[in-house]
Amino acid sequence: MTETGYRPLSLLAELTYRCPLHCPYCSNPLSLPTEGELTTDDWLRVIGEAAEMGILQIFFSGGEPLQYAGLTELVRAARAEGVYTNLITSAIGLSSEKADELKEAGLDSVQISFQSHEPELANRIAGARTHQLKLDAARFVREVGLPLTVNVVLHRRNIDSLPEIVEMAEGLGAVRLELANTQFYGWAFRNRRALLPTREQMIRAEKIGRAAKERLKGRMEVLYVLGDYYGDRPKPCMNGWGRRYMTVNPIGDVLPCPTASEIPGLRFDNVRSRSLGEIWNGSDAFNRFRGTEWMPEPCQSCALRDFDFGGCRCQAALLTGDPTATDPACSLSPYRDRLTAILEEESADEWVYRTVS
Repeated sequence: MTETGYRPLSLLAELTYRCPLHCPYCSNPLSLPTEGELTTDDWLRVIGEAAEMGILQIFFSGGEPLQYAGLTELVRAARAEGVYTNLITSAIGLSSEKADELKEAGLDSVQISFQSHEPELANRIAGARTHQLKLDAARFVREVGLPLTVNVVLHRRNIDSLPEIVEMAEGLGAVRLELANTQFYGWAFRNRRALLPTREQMIRAEKIGRAAKERLKGRMEVLYVLGDYYGDRPKPCMNGWGRRYMTVNPIGDVLPCPTASEIPGLRFDNVRSRSLGEIWNGSDAFNRFRGTEWMPEPCQSCALRDFDFGGCRCQAALLTGDPTATDPACSLSPYRDRLTAILEEESADEWVYRTVS
């Protein structure tokens, strides 16, 4: 363990904000930073420091990591350090040759995001005609012998097609299927009136997800990520703030979770000026919500405080303006009415697409 008593196990390396898709639920910031991206040499140093800290796996993400010229070199460096590597990608730009190149460099697995099983709907959600390219890329991944995870973000427009989505993942030979209900931050929060499913849709989908998990046990792992807004208790966000995970974004800021930059007033240290170890142990951002001493009531007295850690700090800040507040996803939160008001909003037919820098 590190000086804090917590050991980071996973690093999300967001290599670039550039992306060929325009998904209306994108987790990237609404306003993208204007500073320059980290260089390949910067990332090579970060990977070395991550390995020294005992990080076991690095997820290369974005934006679209395939648009980062040094991706293969970074994969090779992580393999040399003995770190497990996973590519989280839209798969646009993943040719058969690129898949083979990454496999030879030491890439361990690939996660491809799909918007739907149905081509026209998938292309409409993505804001680009890319569905067939994704199907082709999935085939390339399997042909070079890499394990494939299929990820689908669920929302009002595609959640009723869950059986067909599961069938698509089976047909692609995926070893893992992530069915992730939309997390309403950033672009997704802006588009919540067009994306938020009804309660009936959520109940139906959860049953389908559980049935698929049981039916496919031993053949394909099915992970169904519950939505926050219809539950009574918040999820243990990132298994606790600053306990196991860290994110380095394209400009080098180090965050306890990918969306933490949206919390007003929270200052993040940068890998250009401090090492990962120094940031993990000593930065204001990582220590701000560690442990339980910072918690208000009713969290402070709750028997579940060491399980859900008060819920999501980003969601609390977004819905209440106070990142120390009890997450409104908890029925005991004094701010629960903020979430209820969102559920009562009139739905919308159209969304705003994610702008691409």
